[in-house]
Amino acid sequence: MTAEPIDSTPGPDTGPYEVIHLGGQAAVVVPVVDFLRLRALELGASAEALQDAEDAAAAQEWQAREAAGETSYAPVGDVRRRLGIAG
Repeated sequence: MTAEPIDSTPGPDTGPYEVIHLGGQAAVVVPVVDFLRLRALELGASAEALQDAEDAAAAQEWQAREAAGETSYAPVGDVRRRLGIAG
């Protein structure tokens, strides 16, 4: 597996960290000390704080996809039909 820098399309704000594609996924290269600090915060966080962080990350990822034009929409009737939900 190889890692290559991605193009400059809009994405989540990753600050000073390099973003690469790795196996079809985007990844951020961080110094080990930053990773260890994040891990320590995660281990000491409450379940509610972890859920809040997960929700915030999902919102940021969605906003980045929206800015890049990677999101699509379907009428609610089509979605219900596709999912087999009566409505």
